[in-house]
Amino acid sequence: MRTIINSSVQLSWSGNPLRGTAHLPASKSESNRALILQALAGGGHLDNLSDANDTQLMQRLLADPTATEVDAEDAGTVMRFLTAYLAITNREALLTGTARAQERPIGILVDALRELGADIGYEKEEGYPPLRLRGWQGIEQGKDSVADSTELIELKVRGDISSQYISALLMIGPMLPNGLRLWLTGKVGSRPYIRMTMALMQHFHGDCRDLGTALEARPSRYQPADYTIESDWSAASYWYAMVALAPAGSHLTLPGLRRYSWQGDQAIVDIMAKLGVHTEFLTDGVRLTQTTPTGGFTQDFTDCPDLAQTIAVVAAALDVPVVMTGLESLRIKETDRIFALQTELANFGAFLTEEEAGHFRVSTESFHVGGQIVATYHDHRMAMAFAPLALRGPITVDSPQVVRKSYPQFWLELEKAGFGVV
Repeated sequence: MRTIINSSVQLSWSGNPLRGTAHLPASKSESNRALILQALAGGGHLDNLSDANDTQLMQRLLADPTATEVDAEDAGTVMRFLTAYLAITNREALLTGTARAQERPIGILVDALRELGADIGYEKEEGYPPLRLRGWQGIEQGKDSVADSTELIELKVRGDISSQYISALLMIGPMLPNGLRLWLTGKVGSRPYIRMTMALMQHFHGDCRDLGTALEARPSRYQPADYTIESDWSAASYWYAMVALAPAGSHLTLPGLRRYSWQGDQAIVDIMAKLGVHTEFLTDGVRLTQTTPTGGFTQDFTDCPDLAQTIAVVAAALDVPVVMTGLESLRIKETDRIFALQTELANFGAFLTEEEAGHFRVSTESFHVGGQIVATYHDHRMAMAFAPLALRGPITVDSPQVVRKSYPQFWLELEKAGFGVV
């Protein structure tokens, strides 16, 4: 296997239809939740774990219960899930990360854990990593929490924050003496990720339920369980983009995807149907076939924010006007993804314009592909969202190694599919 270590990678396409089979990584979202639950349950076999850097990192950190300094690097799920996990398991450690990770807020999660009884301090700036975890002091009452010997501990949590905060709290809920009831206030974002968390909790015998505006995790003991991770729908989105942009007659098979999935990014099926890709579900996976785009539309990405970059690039390349909403969380990802998209799309003659608060329109002005260099901003999704443009002309992608975060084999899979990768 050839590993991309260059500072940039040049991509090109032969001009033939795109056909064959592309292999996807396992879901990083499922993998990292399953690893936390496996650790809390004390066992169980996980099959088809993601080979993404974030998942391999989570495995290594969970495998060392004595470490006094825990480095989550640039992995958001690792940072947030481990904050709750280290607290509930009474660990004393410094939880840190990269410079970018230390710019991503975590105060809402820390405040909630403190209210439940975790002793957590900030080493540098208030509300941001690194965190000093000093164990668990037992359940404490706050103005928004109520508990006695029979009632669940109650917390109010904003619904428009990262679902990873909510998932982190839910997963430790069954281990609290009185369990946990989370009241979600305001608009709830990325709800499919919350449903994924609760489904996996139940798989490991955690007692939880979704009541709409409230989520309950009742006192219960996790039990070891075996689980096979599904392939990643987020990774599949880049191949949907390639089928949409490829020459006429293109079709592709993606193994390992399920018709009934816990992953919110399965929304790519319906979104890409509007952009010219038909999905046929097979016994093990999907077959993608190029069709005709249906025209402009409005899409809410509240429940699937990781698809936004892919859709923006495809819509621009096809000159299909798309209005995008629900992008609030994109500004606090690996980079400010809205700024990054606006900057890089402009190099191709396209625009992402905020026409009114929270409403962004993708539009084009003589869209062209011809040797542009795409900056990736330390963001794996920027690299993979723009890579399909190579089907329309040669491009160069800077810092290609960023894909290791979620899809380490991405460039190899492009090469196998017939792309020039230099």
